[in-house]
Amino acid sequence: MSEQVTPKIPTLTLKADNALTIAVDGLVVATSTDNKFSIVGDALSKAAATKLRDALLAVGATGARDEVVRIPGLGITKAPLIVAVGLGSIKNAPTHEHLRRAAGNATRSLFGFKKLALALPATDAGSAQALLEGAALGAYAFGDHRFATAKKAKSGATSIALVTALAATAEFKAALSRAKTVVEATTFARNVINTSPLHMPPAELAAAAQALLADSTVEVTVLDEKALAKGGYGGILAVGQGSSRPPRLIRMQYSPAGATKHIALVGKGITFDTGGISLKPPASMHEMKADMSGAAAVIATMHAVAALKLPIAVTAYAACAENMPGGNAQRPGDVISAYGGRTIEVLNTDAEGRLVMADALVRAAEDKPDAVFDIATLTGAAVVALGFRTAGVIGDEDPRNMVLAAAAKAGEEFWPMPMPEELRAPMDSLVADIANIGIREGRMLSAALFLKEFIADGLPWAHLDIAGPAFNAQAAHGYTHKGGVGFGVRTLLALLETTAQEG
Repeated sequence: MSEQVTPKIPTLTLKADNALTIAVDGLVVATSTDNKFSIVGDALSKAAATKLRDALLAVGATGARDEVVRIPGLGITKAPLIVAVGLGSIKNAPTHEHLRRAAGNATRSLFGFKKLALALPATDAGSAQALLEGAALGAYAFGDHRFATAKKAKSGATSIALVTALAATAEFKAALSRAKTVVEATTFARNVINTSPLHMPPAELAAAAQALLADSTVEVTVLDEKALAKGGYGGILAVGQGSSRPPRLIRMQYSPAGATKHIALVGKGITFDTGGISLKPPASMHEMKADMSGAAAVIATMHAVAALKLPIAVTAYAACAENMPGGNAQRPGDVISAYGGRTIEVLNTDAEGRLVMADALVRAAEDKPDAVFDIATLTGAAVVALGFRTAGVIGDEDPRNMVLAAAAKAGEEFWPMPMPEELRAPMDSLVADIANIGIREGRMLSAALFLKEFIADGLPWAHLDIAGPAFNAQAAHGYTHKGGVGFGVRTLLALLETTAQEG
């Protein structure tokens, strides 16, 4: 569990040195399509920029967005390799996410090179933070399951320096510190998602959370199967009863002195999802190790909240179970009692995430938060509707807008979705208070309507369905590798920061 508990990230620094004389393995520069073709940034002298421009033009560089061109140092720089990343037209200034992706493209192309320097346009603290985040996340590598020699070979950069004349300013130093925290949190989430499900049952995920938060001010409580049964957590127990590896509910509480706002977070932690008796098709089932991405996000966010000492109280729950088709598994037609007493008829055991979330949402309301936000890889319908890179957000107007604003700030893609009232009636049950599925059409929306049934009256709530962007099974892009993404961590953190500032 070494890489999960203590996420290994590159050493990030700010340097005011001459980018041409830094002893690194690779130097990253930016290009643009503006003025036909240009070198962007002030970390290079005019003469060096001219030589570099001519050399890049000679090999066909255009400066187009997402373009990556590698050339030898050519005596222009001490680094033996130069990587030029295209920004496209930047007449209106590149966004932070634009820069984050460009930096990630660069460091992914330099995989295996240990010491890197970025001569990229860090015009303010926000852009510096984005560049450092993108570069470090682009250099990500997961090697826990590799043989020692292969693990060593499969490693990204060990150090990344951003060259800027503003390196010594307080704002840039703060940006560096926050970038390190964000990268650590996201790396933790990526690591636990990428870990083999054999090695990451509910108890191990709980142990990883405890170890990550051990030296922080976050108080962690883990309920095992006996405590869950005693407490009446019927949803979590029902989903986990088919597995030989029992479920867990992880509660994390951060309560700084003087906090005037209190937010609750709830994450879905299905450490592996076979679908249970309603067995999934075998194709791509191995990707269901990512069904705990919501839990990974809230655990990682708690680490970041404590590290940044945000002046806001946060209570988070990770509802963890393994959904297996064992002899003791729940059956279609079973009626279970969720935490708080409401009964659910289980018509499809593959609609299990909402069952564990129901327990945690009712429990979270008992902490009397000002609002609750849940995050889950809840429905395949979200992927059908929004594709692989965009998440859906559903819920009350104000919390939903808070998520959208935070996502825009963080550079993660969310889209607001409705909750049509007519989709609730098909979930009426003949024998219980509610059934766990309704009609096939609009299942992302009816899943949210199901969760809403377990939200306390008057408690502001929003649901984040991250089924699409949580796990990247497609080609790598920007700072996003194949595998676990750590999606949602930056959005949740930005949401909590904004709420703390407003409080």
